[in-house]
Amino acid sequence: MLSLAPFQGITDAVFRNVYQRHFKGIDRFYTPFFTGIQKDNSKNLREEEIGIKYNDVNITVPQILSTDAEEITRFAKFCKSLGYKEINLNMGCPFPRVANKVRGCGLMTQPEKVRAILTKVFDETDIALSIKCRLGYYKAEEIYDFIDIFNTLPFSEIIIHPRIGKQLYSGNADINAFKQLIPLINKNIVYNGDINDVVFFERLKTEIPETKDFMLGRGLLTNPFLAEKIRNLPPAPHEKQRLHDFMYDIYLERLRHAGGSPKVLGRMKELWSYTMNIFDNPINVWRKIKKINDLNEYETAVEEIFRDIEIKTSF
Repeated sequence: MLSLAPFQGITDAVFRNVYQRHFKGIDRFYTPFFTGIQKDNSKNLREEEIGIKYNDVNITVPQILSTDAEEITRFAKFCKSLGYKEINLNMGCPFPRVANKVRGCGLMTQPEKVRAILTKVFDETDIALSIKCRLGYYKAEEIYDFIDIFNTLPFSEIIIHPRIGKQLYSGNADINAFKQLIPLINKNIVYNGDINDVVFFERLKTEIPETKDFMLGRGLLTNPFLAEKIRNLPPAPHEKQRLHDFMYDIYLERLRHAGGSPKVLGRMKELWSYTMNIFDNPINVWRKIKKINDLNEYETAVEEIFRDIEIKTSF
């Protein structure tokens, strides 16, 4: 199975729906995290992000960032009421503004706190619950303090990005560290990290053959064709035109949902900061995009990019 990792500000419902119109290969989508769910009808439960009008509950997993058992339980029950089959707890966000509050990856320093929180959640809900985590926040050995928690609580799966939080995204994912965890955890383990091309994916299949489920992240934002290539689906013609249509469709959908507001440009720039790397000259692409604050200028720049700059022939 291939899933798409959540990215705040990028993989919103618009992205997820438009992606499925243009590309194949992804089986499951995780939402960017929800937080601040203080009541059942919290304004933070954004309709487009979680409502069944905009999401297929059979392939979408809502994610929550929280250290409050009552909040997680409230979120779980709300998601179940909409028909979702599973929720995911974010224990992997490495950014200091999150981790310093002992949330996200910061929870990797607090095994007993996590045990207490999730024991209560499992006692009060019956929706499937998975965790997305890293090897630790300060050091990779921190995850070993969670092995008993992983094995004794009824998680649906454990998604592991084999870096520590302090690394953010620097260095390389530690495949060997992931491999050593496989025989110790009695739940399904999903690999996430550095799957940027088919060559690396094939290496993973060789080095961790027991692993059947993989989560794509930055690699798919850079190369929307990646899941199709991993799946060895028949190549579609006119890849550059497909990419153009995909990027323009996301823009138009975001514009429609935002009532024509130029604030959509911020999210488009975030996406372009990854997608620029599929082009032969990513620096030139970014120069055309980064300072634009006008919708007409953006549309002109995108057309110039696709007219003048080629995408890589091998990616």
